[in-house]
Amino acid sequence: MEQENLTNEPERPNASRRDFLKQSGVLAAIALTPPVAIAAVDQGLDQKLATAFEQQPLRVQINGVAKQLSVEPRVTLLDLLREQLHLTGTKKGCDHGQCGACTVHLDGQRINSCLTLALMTEGAKVTTIEGLASGDKLHPMQEAFIKHDGFQCGYCTPGQIMSAVACIGEGHADTPEQVREYMSGNICRCGAYANIVEAVMEVKNKGGQL
Repeated sequence: MEQENLTNEPERPNASRRDFLKQSGVLAAIALTPPVAIAAVDQGLDQKLATAFEQQPLRVQINGVAKQLSVEPRVTLLDLLREQLHLTGTKKGCDHGQCGACTVHLDGQRINSCLTLALMTEGAKVTTIEGLASGDKLHPMQEAFIKHDGFQCGYCTPGQIMSAVACIGEGHADTPEQVREYMSGNICRCGAYANIVEAVMEVKNKGGQL
């Protein structure tokens, strides 16, 4: 005996089945879509949203030249220098503030540019390794690194030099031991530490400053 519909509501025997088939069809289409295509769509949307809503004005002096830029709030100073301004002397090493390869000067103080948001430099003066030399004349610290062979592969050298100049300016280069301590944030995987200390001490003893 067939069971009566006690709720007096019209029966929808195929409704749930239709919904199920629709959902299954959508999921199947997504599953069959190449990941590259999905990523491209997502990337395109991210770029459009970033351009439309996120970019902020930034006025900063870099190596003595005033810049008026537009940057996203999430962009680091390191990426701004390398990707937007093409100042690639500043190196990206660990990208976590642990190796010192990205060291630059911000208003005369050394910082890790990978840990500094570009927008935090508003109105400031940034000096990179490209800004140390005066035309074709090298900075005394650059000359000392060459003289004492303070580099091997050279990848860490820009950060080492920027940190070394600041180390003297901070008054932390009175002895080789002090130099080692205050330069300990700059890692040289080639192990040229002894030569680096010699270079710093020579510049310090000659009265070299930033």
